[in-house]
Amino acid sequence: MKKFLALLCAAILLAGCGSDNVKRLGVIQYANVSEEEFNRYYNEFLKRRNEGVTYECIFFSNVNSIIAALQSGQIDCVSAYESVAKYFVDKNPEFEYEVLSPPLNDVFCCAMREEDVALKNEFDAALAEMTVDGTLATLVKKYIAEIHFQQEPSLIKLPEFYNGTMVKIAVTGDLPLLDYISPDGVPAGFNAALLSEISERTGKNFVLVQVDSGARAAALASGKVDVIFWSVAPEGTDFPSPDFDKPEGAILTKPYFVDRLVLLKLRE
Repeated sequence: MKKFLALLCAAILLAGCGSDNVKRLGVIQYANVSEEEFNRYYNEFLKRRNEGVTYECIFFSNVNSIIAALQSGQIDCVSAYESVAKYFVDKNPEFEYEVLSPPLNDVFCCAMREEDVALKNEFDAALAEMTVDGTLATLVKKYIAEIHFQQEPSLIKLPEFYNGTMVKIAVTGDLPLLDYISPDGVPAGFNAALLSEISERTGKNFVLVQVDSGARAAALASGKVDVIFWSVAPEGTDFPSPDFDKPEGAILTKPYFVDRLVLLKLRE
């Protein structure tokens, strides 16, 4: 589980977007890689596939800015997870998305500082329990698979434990309804529900801290937060340069969700 979403975005481009020799792909800013580095990497990768087309990856700081760029024609398409693309298509009929063939998947996990092995082990144990008892599948069904995307998800109150250890967790709001923040500024959706269950099983008090997507690695390293949400390619994915986007000194939990990457674009 060592190849990161940054690598998968390169493969997304094989499906093509735009109509010129330079294709413009919008991507939410990465936590640990510059736009220049990312552009150089994926164009080198595509040369290995004999594509003969140059792609321009354009970073955006948040989901609102990348959607505005798509609507205005600044970019041709957006790299998105299917659950996120469904949210935007259901909210706005001018959008559609293209499923890649063969599909490209990412798995979702949490990242902590390498010295927080005990915290990682507690998360892993809770996630394992939730997998065995069906809780995780129920959360996926309720908050992703069967949710009506035109309705905002219900807000979730995190448990509070007397003398419980406080753990600060970063949220961005840039992956609705996975990592989602309501119009009132309150985290909600799947990740919030997931954290509520993990809190119940570990007895820890979770405090959610809103950060920019590109600032997650810095927030983790500095101690501003103790946990960030992360995504990686499954084991065995055939891409070069493993750990391309992994923050230095970070460790990862076991995965808890899988989603495939698609191209979100304006309806033709």
